[in-house]
Amino acid sequence: MSKVEQRLQELRIVLPRPPKPVANYLPGVKVGEILYSAGTVGTAVGEDGEDYMPITGKLGEISIEQGYQSARYAAINELAMWKAVIGDLDNVVRVVKMIGYINAAPGFKDAPKVLDGASDLFVEVFGEERGRHARAALYQNELTFDAPVEIELTVQVKP
Repeated sequence: MSKVEQRLQELRIVLPRPPKPVANYLPGVKVGEILYSAGTVGTAVGEDGEDYMPITGKLGEISIEQGYQSARYAAINELAMWKAVIGDLDNVVRVVKMIGYINAAPGFKDAPKVLDGASDLFVEVFGEERGRHARAALYQNELTFDAPVEIELTVQVKP
């Protein structure tokens, strides 16, 4: 078992299968030592095997804590997508940059607190040195499936 998989087990995180693409794109593309991951939202896999959205809505109408959890679900989905593309999460050298899109009601200004749900997870899994990353938070008036959060990442991987 890889070190990252052991860490996930310690954190009681079970990676789902990668979310099914909703259009014509790949979950990620590796170019040299860089993995560009597709944007993903905080879905989970239901008992019927289908993806569903456990948390929906706009931040400012739902709580920061719900947004934080949605970002955490999205980060777990990112890990599942990375594993599908690169095979072994021990091949992650560093999480480089995250762009987070926040489905925000007018006046909501706490996107950084919401995105910490994903950022905290990457640090928990990979440690400070490999998990901390640059980040941008963008406010949106709508997201697919009324998701509270969508994230996309750039990751350095072993060649």
